[in-house]
Amino acid sequence: MGKLKLAIQKKGRLSEKSIELINECDISFPSGNGRLTSKAYDFPIEILFLRDDDIPGYIEDGVADIGIVGENVLVESAKKVDVITQLGFSRCRLSIAIPRGETYRSVKDLDGKSIATSYPRLLSKYLEENHIQAQIHEISGSVEIAPNIGLADAICDIVSTGSTLLSNGLKEVEEIFNSQAVLISYPHLSNEKREILDKLMFRLTSVRKAKKTKYILLNAPNESLDKIISLLPGINSPTVQSLAKEGWSSVHSVINEHDFWEKIEQIKAAGAEGILIMPIEKLIY
Repeated sequence: MGKLKLAIQKKGRLSEKSIELINECDISFPSGNGRLTSKAYDFPIEILFLRDDDIPGYIEDGVADIGIVGENVLVESAKKVDVITQLGFSRCRLSIAIPRGETYRSVKDLDGKSIATSYPRLLSKYLEENHIQAQIHEISGSVEIAPNIGLADAICDIVSTGSTLLSNGLKEVEEIFNSQAVLISYPHLSNEKREILDKLMFRLTSVRKAKKTKYILLNAPNESLDKIISLLPGINSPTVQSLAKEGWSSVHSVINEHDFWEKIEQIKAAGAEGILIMPIEKLIY
């Protein structure tokens, strides 16, 4: 059987999260020591460690079959690839920032200004949509210093926490694009490679579903079971088992993490006791 070639960023936070996700799918491979490629021990996949900016091009050309990359990099590249799914990590935003001491009222204040960025395509689209005439200085790296050295009036760059802007005397004034990691693929995969991708997606989906849910066990008086079960629908329905204690049952179910605290308060108020919450490693249904 052939191997599916997966391109990921060779270093940085996105690389770490990508490797973590692959490992959670029970796919192990040697990494580190400046490797450029690595073959998995237990799955037909080969990892390519690349610069993030190069990944969309490698996918478009079919050198790599699939890749994990930030949406900001993908959209800026304008490469013809298929987006399989958003992965929910490495979230950030592309924003315009100006010197902290300057007054800013609206996007119209950018008219006639010069803006330094590593994302000219995304910035140009935003300015055009807002009918703003501004000069774009395309630079790579250290964009945040541009206003301090007189290169530009403002910058457009990736923001995670905002600490870099703050340390360079800048303030965020416009958020123009939200990004997260996405899984992309070569549009013309062979049937054999598509079968491997389907198997990988099955594992990815089970891991991602598990991250969004918790396993819950609790003891409940039988007279409260209907109320508690209505709060815990589970995948199909909760599991209910009689306890040695007369008039009590044990309830096992799955709860969505977004509803967790609100549901727990309601379940406790309905009479539940001994509530135990556990993480789920994989969830398949």
